[in-house]
Amino acid sequence: MEQQSFSQTKQLVYAALGIALVFICTVFVNVRLPIAANGGLIHLGNVPLFIIAILYGRYLGALAGGIGMALFDVVGGWFLWAPFTLVIVGLMGYTVGAICEKHRSLTAYVLALAAACLIKVVGYYGAEGVIYGNWLAPMTSVPGNFVQIGVASVIVLPIVAKLRKHVAVVSWAASRK
Repeated sequence: MEQQSFSQTKQLVYAALGIALVFICTVFVNVRLPIAANGGLIHLGNVPLFIIAILYGRYLGALAGGIGMALFDVVGGWFLWAPFTLVIVGLMGYTVGAICEKHRSLTAYVLALAAACLIKVVGYYGAEGVIYGNWLAPMTSVPGNFVQIGVASVIVLPIVAKLRKHVAVVSWAASRK
């Protein structure tokens, strides 16, 4: 009984840490683009999102990504985007985590990140189309979304390869199953 509550406490702490890391990396490491209809934004919030989803699974990935980035939208003046971000980025974290829970290989990680990219592009295209009532303008956001996920992937893959070798990370993730 005591071991189970410790595990739940540990999961809560990891979720809170993930949310905080995603939020901080989105707030402090970003570049606003002048090309998209909404101004566009490239940030590094996807880096901790993907690391957490790959190492700790779908639920922590969904929580860290969805809440962390939606919180940025609320605080950063993008309030209208927050509900879309919560769903889109939460789904990205969930998908990456679900794929990587079942398959622990570089190929699976790359496929998971490609799936996240597809979710991001389609999700934000749809969100922007709904918000602006224009289905052509969202095309200007697509290149920025590809760059954002591409940069995050280049950073995440070597980090995850090193962290997977760390005994504490692997044993904690395995104990959750």
